[in-house]
Amino acid sequence: MGIDLESVAEATSGAIGALVSTTILYPLDTCKTKYQAEVRAHHQQKYRNISDVLWEAISTHQVLSLYQGLGTKNFQSFISQFIYFYGYSFFKRLYLEKSGNKNMGTRANLIVAAAAGACTVIVTQPLDTASSKMQTSEFGKSKGLWKTLSEGTWIEAFDGLGISLLLTSNPSIQYTVFDQLKQRLLRGQLSKRTGTKSSPEALSALSAFVLGAVSKCIASCLTYPAIRCKVMIQAAEEDEEGSNGAPSKSQKSQRTVSGAFYTIWKREGLLGFFKGLQAQILKTVLSSALLLMIKEKITKTTWVILLAVRRYLFVNKSRLKSA
Repeated sequence: MGIDLESVAEATSGAIGALVSTTILYPLDTCKTKYQAEVRAHHQQKYRNISDVLWEAISTHQVLSLYQGLGTKNFQSFISQFIYFYGYSFFKRLYLEKSGNKNMGTRANLIVAAAAGACTVIVTQPLDTASSKMQTSEFGKSKGLWKTLSEGTWIEAFDGLGISLLLTSNPSIQYTVFDQLKQRLLRGQLSKRTGTKSSPEALSALSAFVLGAVSKCIASCLTYPAIRCKVMIQAAEEDEEGSNGAPSKSQKSQRTVSGAFYTIWKREGLLGFFKGLQAQILKTVLSSALLLMIKEKITKTTWVILLAVRRYLFVNKSRLKSA
């Protein structure tokens, strides 16, 4: 089987889109993550809302610390999105070729998206853990990627792997909704197209932005309690009352899924599972919408470049053979 150029084009454009959207929205992401990671009784909360995190950075003259861990996050985003989009596109094409169908149903779409998501999570989990620790560290005290990873064991680098695998349902829901809406929107145009296929269909920037926002909003609302627990599990350790240096017993219990759920329930109640939902929706919807908008606009360009490269290599190979 040769190189799947369409999958490579999808993966490359998706990774570039992730890189741009992550960089633009990173300060919001840092504020959101620090707010989500705090689990205390209501009357002891340091942050009442996400704006308190931003004000802390401003008042302590640590505004640039809102970008702590940006390099690691960008590295993780680029790799994860490339793997995800390549896997998703490759598995989708493989399914359509084997089944003989022209379109993929909702159930098959979910399975393909979940498989691509699982592959992505396993490869990038250490980077995800490290970036979360950097973001939730005190402003101005974040450590580098290697130091963050080397302070713990490799098992600790995979903290939250189980819940991350569970959260593969988030992009599965998101891209299934997006793909189904995209197919409906382009169905009229696709039916009118004749002749040979030169490149994949692409949405307009506005359509991609709107569909990306809607699909991510739905996915975030359905999976948010698990997202909150994941942030808690991966968050940097902070000293609690009566602790000096070593993590407290309650901190250790928060490193498990059951411990994180119990801590939220005990200290914040049912609504605690949805603390920061508005900020999560704002950040992820904007991020996803930007990612998909950029991806849709550069997919055709990437496709054309890859075709030109393949043609160039083919012509040179033919010349060498004939020489």
